[in-house]
Amino acid sequence: MTYCVAMRLDAGLVFLSDSRTNAGVDHIGTFRKMTVFETPGDRMMVLMTAGNLSISQSVRQIVAEHVTASGKSIWNATTMYEAAQVVGEVIRIVRERDANSLQQFGIDFNVSMIFGGQIKGERCRLFQMYSAGNFIESHDENTYFQIGEAKYGKPIIDRVVTPLTGLDEAAKCALISMDSTLRSNISVGLPLDLLIYENDTLAVTRFVTIDEGNQYFQMIRTTWAKQLKTVFESITDPVWNAAPDAHSNVLSSVSSKSQPVRIAPPLAFGIDATPPGPLQTLAQDDASGKQH
Repeated sequence: MTYCVAMRLDAGLVFLSDSRTNAGVDHIGTFRKMTVFETPGDRMMVLMTAGNLSISQSVRQIVAEHVTASGKSIWNATTMYEAAQVVGEVIRIVRERDANSLQQFGIDFNVSMIFGGQIKGERCRLFQMYSAGNFIESHDENTYFQIGEAKYGKPIIDRVVTPLTGLDEAAKCALISMDSTLRSNISVGLPLDLLIYENDTLAVTRFVTIDEGNQYFQMIRTTWAKQLKTVFESITDPVWNAAPDAHSNVLSSVSSKSQPVRIAPPLAFGIDATPPGPLQTLAQDDASGKQH
């Protein structure tokens, strides 16, 4: 398992990946999931991978060398869309080569990728690639992609990131998203690779590998945990069985008709589980089988 996230913003791109792979609780490995394809001054492209590691590594290697029937490669594609088509074709090549053999051993052809960057002459673009070699592109309505163990880190991005978000703000958000995932799933782990790309630089200028000793990431983890707890504790507790004229923090009122669904014990057990008060008739009706 892994977790990778990438964001396409007005100011550029943010890429973040973990490096853990595992085949059980006693077999954990570290493999970096982010690969950069770069010709400074002409193009800068990033590929992040999740899923079966052997498939991912095959695709990554072949992508660097593959030339399509029309003569296109990631090194001479004139647009990021063309480069994404090259990646998709490579995924299909590896699928055709390996899928049947893997299936004989009960292994699905499972790979997902995020591919993004900029080629000189066009804007930054970001794509999510699927096992079939097809892909979708990020737009302002959906400014980020996640692959791998995505659910834990999604809420903070949904609340914070828009196309107008600055690169440093987005990087901070991505790191908080990763921290939430690290805390909730042991199959995601350090070190992390973080790459920040500013529009039209056409080269890697801001990249860091983050391990346990990284001061900024440790500050993020500590501060986020403390602030979450502070905000949680500042929220008022709910008011139960409030008077009908109460209007503040009311969770339930004495005039509400909320009742749980109850199943009464069979009469053969001789247990009187009838609740007191207004629920008595309801319980008796349940026991007698009458409709109500």
